[in-house]
Amino acid sequence: MISRILLVLLVASPLLLKAQATDDQLQLNTITTSMPFLAITPESRGGAMGEAGTALSPNSSSIFWNTAMLNFSEDKAEISVSYTPWLRKLTNDMSLSYISGYSKIGKRAAVAGSLRYFSLGEITFTDANGEFIRDDKPSEFEIAAGYAFRLSEKSSIGINGKFAYSNLTGGLVVAGAQTKAGVAGIADISYAFRNPDIRWFGVRGTYSLGVTINNIGNKISYSELSRRDFLPQNLKIGNAYTAELDKFNKITLSIDIQKLLVPTPPIYALVDGEQQIVAGRNNDVGVIGGMVQSFFDAPGTIQKDDNGDYVQDANGNYVIVKGSKFKEELSEIGLSTGLEYWYANVFALRGGFFYEAPNKGARQYFTVGAAFQYNIFGIDLSYIASLKRDSPLSNTIRFTLRFKLGQKIKGESEKPE
Repeated sequence: MISRILLVLLVASPLLLKAQATDDQLQLNTITTSMPFLAITPESRGGAMGEAGTALSPNSSSIFWNTAMLNFSEDKAEISVSYTPWLRKLTNDMSLSYISGYSKIGKRAAVAGSLRYFSLGEITFTDANGEFIRDDKPSEFEIAAGYAFRLSEKSSIGINGKFAYSNLTGGLVVAGAQTKAGVAGIADISYAFRNPDIRWFGVRGTYSLGVTINNIGNKISYSELSRRDFLPQNLKIGNAYTAELDKFNKITLSIDIQKLLVPTPPIYALVDGEQQIVAGRNNDVGVIGGMVQSFFDAPGTIQKDDNGDYVQDANGNYVIVKGSKFKEELSEIGLSTGLEYWYANVFALRGGFFYEAPNKGARQYFTVGAAFQYNIFGIDLSYIASLKRDSPLSNTIRFTLRFKLGQKIKGESEKPE
């Protein structure tokens, strides 16, 4: 039974996937979190652009990417439904479903909401002897509400309040401990800047900047005896530029950088018969302390001698490879980039690339996608092509249906009240 629960935790999110190879100076030191499903991209537009969606133009999925962007929408309201069969190379019954929408309130505010449901499929629980206990269908969900307020003609702020529930074990007793569901209260904060009057090389365009901190919330555990783990708190900074080539053709380039605001695991070694931290910092800290610590706590790599043993100096301190701490901090920054082409606001083609360092998870893949918009109806599709043949993320497909509601708001994105 325990092995099955670990399998559930392993395949629930790419945040837990292990790297196959690392830099010569950097050891494998993946940062893991609780409720990793919160960080999975649930919709197809950003998913097709390498997951670079923080500064993209607003739509019904902006509550996931950047709620503050909603104030720049020229549509009164929109609702969308998305579905993603997840990790189909490992199992055929895991999926992520997502419904989201927004509505403008006057010219200075917008409200949004979403529901995310993650099904981990059917799992058979057994005891330590392999005897059948019961079949179960572990699942997780998140309910979110968002509000965006326009500060000026070109800037906006947003905030989300979320409730998340994760039931992975169905209350079974594991290793003598009574398990329980994880429950979290969560907040997102976001900022958006948008200038629609950019002219580069004689071409009119729109520049957007987005900054978000997502999934700020309480640490959770799945039993009274287990350690409480951080949520996937994440800082994202996105830039996007849309060039309007003519009245029919426009191209958008989007670039995101992101960093988990979760402490890096330290390095332990056996000292005087006890496991002690020999490099890095204790990562069993509070939520705010952990967010701050995540910027400077990388342990780096301890030097080893020819026998593979850790090297110590004359004072008994373990010797860290020069520059490896800084290099590991940099490796915790992920990069996403995407390109989108629209023809007559009817048909779109998209592509992108997502990069994560080999020692921090090694998710590296291309994405492609397409969209069709007719009147109030739109459909988006995206596809993941992993650089690694055996990656569980390979061949992932996302589907999104969008429905615009209400009348288009002329000029609203340019002048607030």
